[in-house]
Amino acid sequence: MIGRLNHVAIAVPDLDAASQQYRTALGAKVGAPKDEPDHGVTVVFIELPNTKIELLYPLGENSPISGFLEKNPAGGMHHICYEVDDILAARDHLVDTGARVLGSGDPKIGAHGKPVLFLHPKDFNGCLIELEQA
Repeated sequence: MIGRLNHVAIAVPDLDAASQQYRTALGAKVGAPKDEPDHGVTVVFIELPNTKIELLYPLGENSPISGFLEKNPAGGMHHICYEVDDILAARDHLVDTGARVLGSGDPKIGAHGKPVLFLHPKDFNGCLIELEQA
């Protein structure tokens, strides 16, 4: 059911510093910051030959990333995103197997302009999983 790894997301306490570190220390192609108000984050994508890294920074007072950074002040891995061919079929299959979909269960439009949803980390070995329509 899951397809290719789309990205690994890292919550960061300083988006400019993290972007600069990837650009200068690692020589990566770093995109421009993009606000995602529906998700409460500002994102920067780092292009790699085989996937992407997504840097996450809180946007607004109710950002879910704020709580993560309170617990992890230096930042850290936030989630892994996998592509699926049919997000609704994937959701229904996962629910049938006992997995919990966060929120209403209805996909939202993500940073790539495609439907996404998140799966509860307690159902996946402590890792928050994002599914994105391929």
